[in-house]
This record gives sequence, C-alpha cells and structure tokens, in this order.
Amino acid sequence: MKNFLLILFFGAFFTSQAQYKLKFSYDPLTGNQVVRELCLGCQSTGKPAKEVKEIEALTEDDLLKFSPEDIISYYPNPVKEELFLKWEVTDQNSVNSIQIYNIGGQVLNNYSGTKTNSINIPFQNYGSGVYLVQLNYDKGNSKTIKIIKK
Repeated sequence: MKNFLLILFFGAFFTSQAQYKLKFSYDPLTGNQVVRELCLGCQSTGKPAKEVKEIEALTEDDLLKFSPEDIISYYPNPVKEELFLKWEVTDQNSVNSIQIYNIGGQVLNNYSGTKTNSINIPFQNYGSGVYLVQLNYDKGNSKTIKIIKK
C-alpha cells in the first residue's frame, strides 16, 4: 500500500502542469497597476515587445503624438540612443530652439536655429532616467515632452 501511494504521489507530481503565475492588468491611460491576480495553470497572454525600427524606416503610424490633432511627433519613447522629433509649421509659428532638461530642471543641451521640421537628438551620453524636451516657438509659446531613457 505504501508503494502504491508513493507511486500515485510521484505520478501526480510529475504529470501536473499547473504553474503559478502572477497576472497584472494596467490602466491604459495612466499606466498604473489596477489588478494583480494569481493564475494557476493559465496560458501566457503577454504581447511581444514592439520592435525598434531604424529612423529611416519610420512611418507616420510609428510616431507618437500628444493627441490626434497635434503637430509634434516623436519616436521612440523610451529611447536608447537617439530621439527623432518631427513637427509641422503652422501660422508661421516655427520651432526656433529645443532644450533638453533632466528631471531636476537642469539644462543639458540646447539646439537653436532649427530651420528644418525634424531633428535627431542623441541620448547615448545621458544616463537612464526621465528627461524633458522643450520645443520653443517663434511666437513665444512652448511645448514639453517627457522622454524616458533606458
């Protein structure tokens, strides 16, 4: 009887495929975790990571925008080596300078006299963290983008 119970125990142990996993759900707007649940024997439903493209191969769908009607696009975020910024000139209000700030408000770099409507900003010399990219316009207004450096 002992041998039978021992074989039954090991048989159940080796044939079971239950795996303990934690499953997380996030709020799509804020990115905050809203649900954490223990999943017994569940299948992985994770999405594959987005493939990073070369800047020359970007399409309009790849560029991130503040909102659908916005005129500033950027790619990628989070950035590893280089940030691509593109904007449209409206009402003769073009970008005259771009400033890079660290999260403490210190100016790290300044790009002025940008006559084109796009720029590649190198991030390889910056450490991992959060940075602010401020676009200053001819008419005095500005827009700020939060960029994460891996």
